[in-house]
Amino acid sequence: MSGTDPLAWLISLEGVPSAYAAARDGIDVMLRDRGLRRTSPETTAESLLRGAHASAVLEGSRSSLAQVRAGEGDEIAQDAVRVSTEVLALVPQLKSQPLQAFARLHAVAATGSIEAERLGRPRDAESAGRLRDIATVVASRTEAPALLVAALVHAELLTAAPFASHNGIVARAVERLVLVAHGVDEKSLVVPEAGHLALRAPYESNLRGYATGGAAGVHAWMLYGAEAFSAGAEASPLRRDADG
Repeated sequence: MSGTDPLAWLISLEGVPSAYAAARDGIDVMLRDRGLRRTSPETTAESLLRGAHASAVLEGSRSSLAQVRAGEGDEIAQDAVRVSTEVLALVPQLKSQPLQAFARLHAVAATGSIEAERLGRPRDAESAGRLRDIATVVASRTEAPALLVAALVHAELLTAAPFASHNGIVARAVERLVLVAHGVDEKSLVVPEAGHLALRAPYESNLRGYATGGAAGVHAWMLYGAEAFSAGAEASPLRRDADG
């Protein structure tokens, strides 16, 4: 696909291929050596819950993981938990109709927060165009690693802010979806949202750089993304289950 790969330029950035190869190797080792064969739906549910809490905190929630686990989180946490309960059902739609998957995630996240007619709808024509471009990236045939695709789509959705609210929660949910849909983490046991929370300062500064820093900002985000996925693997409930 040499001349037609839309993400070929990202693969050529210095340090990016090796960073993502190392991150993927770490995820694969964790999934294989930490008991993938004996995981249960409850382990996936725990990963989703941890991810919802981390995503909510990044969105401004002040709720603790214990509060979220007890169903006592604040409004933002409740929004993130609603998304976490539905996100994996959207894997087939992400593969075939990514625009509809984005819209559904926003509608779930923002229910009760904004007017019903704005749920799942882009803010304006420019936002609609950005969403179409991002959907094209999700559906593209590329030799880029799936982790890189996930990091790119995450940054694009968050910095474009195409919806009236909850863009961060949507962007991080889509990142997790890409990992599942591309076979990196089929049981969704990595917690990428917690990886970003653990690296919150670089997460936020690299997002700003991605939005305003041109090629250098994109390069820095891509290198950061590989680090964040490694941190997300460390946050997996498999780590505690295996070590405990």
